[in-house]
Amino acid sequence: MNKQCLIALFTGLVFSACEKGTTGTSGLTDTQKKESDGLMNTQALGVSLKADGPGGTYNLINGVLGGNACEVPDCVHPQDHITEVFDTSLNTNVFVFSAHVSPDNDRCQKFDRQRTEIKTYNASPDNLKATNGETVTYRWKFKIDAGFQASSSFTHLHQIKAVDGDDSIPLITLSARYGANDTDKMELIHVNSSGTTTKVKLVNLALFRGNWVEVIEKITFGSNGKYNISVKKISDGTELLAYSNTDMDLWRNGISFCRPKWGIYRSLNNSARLRDEEVRFADFCIAEGTAVCQ
Repeated sequence: MNKQCLIALFTGLVFSACEKGTTGTSGLTDTQKKESDGLMNTQALGVSLKADGPGGTYNLINGVLGGNACEVPDCVHPQDHITEVFDTSLNTNVFVFSAHVSPDNDRCQKFDRQRTEIKTYNASPDNLKATNGETVTYRWKFKIDAGFQASSSFTHLHQIKAVDGDDSIPLITLSARYGANDTDKMELIHVNSSGTTTKVKLVNLALFRGNWVEVIEKITFGSNGKYNISVKKISDGTELLAYSNTDMDLWRNGISFCRPKWGIYRSLNNSARLRDEEVRFADFCIAEGTAVCQ
């Protein structure tokens, strides 16, 4: 059955079911059920980026996120700073983001910090860019090492940034931060359109060290936007960090869209506190509107 006929059939069947006060597919043959389920799944899934094994990692990332989506210090340290390995805990391939205290910097542009990140941006497909009033779900997994050391300045692992206009400071940041006497924290930071910074949630960084976690972040972008995030330990489902706000400033003056970033972006202001790090990431997904991440 061709796609046009299938759409017409599916539309008619749903309309008929609604007329009868049902939403099921009890009146369909097995073949029709499979075809309609396939159509709904195609329309309802978000965009996924999954590791597929060593080699060609930059091409894989760019092929999904668009353009040149990798921001890495390869210019000063000629090696791939994002690679793929098989992870025995998840029993699947994952991405490894690397940062070296020396000689890595921020793309040979800034030298007081280091950046190994991926992003969506102007060259990305439109369905990976969040516009004013749009609801987007971001979902991913990550693991910091058991011996992970954070900067006392900043070590960002995730950012939501604006593009064009007032776009210098992230709207949302998930950041690890060193604290004296074993008081290291994972911080969820919000910066509103007036530049006011608020640490809306702080939890002990020790909860994250050595553990795979899954993040589900849902954002309705706007000056009176909505924000919800949940971070759970994969091994037992324990929720390590949660925050929700139904009236949050999540837009900036003059911007075109908002976009996510993931990776390691850290200050070198106190490099003695740092060590070479590898942070593992897996199963990125971006889903607009009613689409879902699987």
